[in-house]
Amino acid sequence: MRNFFKLVAAGPMFFVSAWVLMLFAGVLAKDVGILAFGYVTSMVATIGLWLVLAPAIGAVARLTKSKPKLKKG
Repeated sequence: MRNFFKLVAAGPMFFVSAWVLMLFAGVLAKDVGILAFGYVTSMVATIGLWLVLAPAIGAVARLTKSKPKLKKG
């Protein structure tokens, strides 16, 4: 049941992540040399980031969870 609530919590975090990315892109646009972009473009970039990072995070989480602990003895 806990996994269901994690999945439900990921939805609002997507929109917050896109909003924060849009804010940082607007603030850093001149320093980085990019054009500031809107919320829809930020949502597309966030989807791309999530699709790239989610498998990597899942693989690391799976490795740390299934790793057997050594017994001292």
